[in-house]
Amino acid sequence: MKDWQTALAEIKRGVDEILPEEDLIEKLKSGKTLTIKAGFDPTAPDLHLGHTVLINKLRTFQQLGHKVVFLIGDFTGLIGDPTGKNVTRKPLSKDQVLENAKTYQEQVFKILDKEKTEIRFNSEWMDELGAAGMIKLAASQTVARMLERDDFKKRYNNGQPIAIHEFLYPLVQGWDSVALKSDVELGGTDQRFNLLMGRELQKEQGITQQSIVMVPLLEGLDGVQKMSKSLNNYIGITDAPNEMFGKVMSISDDLMWRYYDLLSFRPLEEIAELKTRVEQGENPRDIKILLAKEIIARFHDEAAAEGAHQDFIQRFQKNAIPDDMPEIEIALGDEGIAIGNLLKEAKLVGSTSDAMRMIKQGAVKINGDKVEDTRLVIAEKGENVYQVGKRKFARITLA
Repeated sequence: MKDWQTALAEIKRGVDEILPEEDLIEKLKSGKTLTIKAGFDPTAPDLHLGHTVLINKLRTFQQLGHKVVFLIGDFTGLIGDPTGKNVTRKPLSKDQVLENAKTYQEQVFKILDKEKTEIRFNSEWMDELGAAGMIKLAASQTVARMLERDDFKKRYNNGQPIAIHEFLYPLVQGWDSVALKSDVELGGTDQRFNLLMGRELQKEQGITQQSIVMVPLLEGLDGVQKMSKSLNNYIGITDAPNEMFGKVMSISDDLMWRYYDLLSFRPLEEIAELKTRVEQGENPRDIKILLAKEIIARFHDEAAAEGAHQDFIQRFQKNAIPDDMPEIEIALGDEGIAIGNLLKEAKLVGSTSDAMRMIKQGAVKINGDKVEDTRLVIAEKGENVYQVGKRKFARITLA
């Protein structure tokens, strides 16, 4: 196991906050094998790169010789995490949770060492706790305490409903820390209240309080909102290599460094050197390619990464039109079809407003020619290649 100063430096890489840091330092100095906990509710069947920021940090602790518990919230998933939500989240069924949990277990070992990872389900102790235990647990906190939580407070002040079961979520997450006797819990910055609840409940139970390591929320492809499937700004770790490559290449040059800091396994000195190369005039695109290949190799393999790179060169750098695009037939009415409606119907955009935005950005082309008129109406029958952005193509026949 590394000396505590070196270990702390590796742990702090890309971390937003450690609470309390002195507490974690004492634990590292002790030289003991620590129990590191991170919980994931299987609310969707696939993980994306935003999830891996936390999993990468688990990997760091694992490499430092500590015990990693990957906790699947099959019980909390039935409640629905209210974090960051302005409406009550719809709970999943038990079958949905278990099905999603299977894929989580498969995907997480693309990063973590399977032999050194303990997979646990919080239904193990929550089912045992029972209704009486849950009431006793709920009695340990007040409504006023719950309303200190920022998203609950906002919803209450705005007159938006808060379901009683949502108050249970932080308590159950905190009780997980009691059940596991976790020394350290990892979570996103939006989980601060829940993470601190774990410390409170451990103290009440006479257990050594966990240290908290909070990691930033990774921005999605838009560079604004946090990465999320519901916002369609994500890179899934099961995405095909070519799709993954194209998505990474679509992020801004500034956002690229954020991705390097939070997703890359390269040494910090090497990343600093890459920044210097860009400052000295090297094209940021070439540095972004290195990032794309590193990520693809992690979740697929080196050959897939190189293949995606070559496909990118052929398709985009040489302005080639792909051969394997979807072929779609759309009925043309007597008055033609507006470009926004056409793109939406072809599923090249999510809405007509998205289409208008992409046209204004110069990102829509017909047979390679840029569309500039948001009010364009296509009135002629025939087959043409439509393109939105760098990655979406469709061969559309208007009949």
